Amino acid sequence: MAIYLDVIWFLNFCIDLLLLLLTALVLKRDLVKWRLLLGALVASSSIFLVITSLSSLYYHPMFKLAFSACIVVTTFGFKKFSYFIQNLLSFYFVSFICGGGLIALHYFFNNEMVILNGVVTTKSTGLGMPISWLLVLIGFPAVWFFSKKRFEQIEVRKVKYEEIVRVDLFVLDRQIQLKGLIDSGNQLQDPLTKKPVMIIDMNNLQNKFPKSIVQQAKYPEMIGDPTLQIEREWEEKLCIIPYRGIGQVNQFIIGIRPNKVIVTLDQCEELECSNVIVGLNFTNLSSEGDFNCILHPQMLIQGKKQLA
Repeated sequence: MAIYLDVIWFLNFCIDLLLLLLTALVLKRDLVKWRLLLGALVASSSIFLVITSLSSLYYHPMFKLAFSACIVVTTFGFKKFSYFIQNLLSFYFVSFICGGGLIALHYFFNNEMVILNGVVTTKSTGLGMPISWLLVLIGFPAVWFFSKKRFEQIEVRKVKYEEIVRVDLFVLDRQIQLKGLIDSGNQLQDPLTKKPVMIIDMNNLQNKFPKSIVQQAKYPEMIGDPTLQIEREWEEKLCIIPYRGIGQVNQFIIGIRPNKVIVTLDQCEELECSNVIVGLNFTNLSSEGDFNCILHPQMLIQGKKQLA
């Protein structure tokens, strides 16, 4: 049986790249692109041991553990021991889920794919049967995407709705501290970018923004009006968000693209959200003043955990 090592290496490189990316998404880690590529390169290089005199090392559990640790440190770095262990165990967990799904598909279709010495290969010819390559090239991304969506759904169920949390809003050189309500009913998104929209009550926050922004938020229909002078740096942050309430015609509010939003949950866990829009609203959100902004639940899923 002829084996095209370059093709098999590239296939494993792509699979390792997706596994490391999924691990980062599950843990909400900040990824450096060159680290991700280097980690996948290190992981896929293990196939070359199989054809050398050191192939016996490849099967030793301690070598596998040490090699996995090297992959994780290369990709995510080493900040503290608990951080490293969490990365390592999550990498194994993600690999088992995706690998198990791929093996299940293999036996379901009973194709020509085999695992030779721990490396995905094909039988019959050097390049394998077309169906085997279709399973790897289509089946693995499908399993990966399915796993990603399931992790996101698990994260949604963990969110404690109707909970009030601390919110720090950063716009240009300003930091605004808010009290936010996690509301499952807020599903407002920017229709173009699909970014989640959090709503803030401007009634008691007018002194936190320039007067021109407050005026624009009160009268959104005046956007683009030359009589309303808005500083250029703030103008670049503005956007329009259309929405429709119950029994109302189509309306829109003024939104601001913040530098970032930090949400502090229980046990001082912080989530940094940069892919969000802040809607400026003059409707009283809480009659008792318990909160002055409403968070979109997607912010807690997409937010990146801050290392304590």
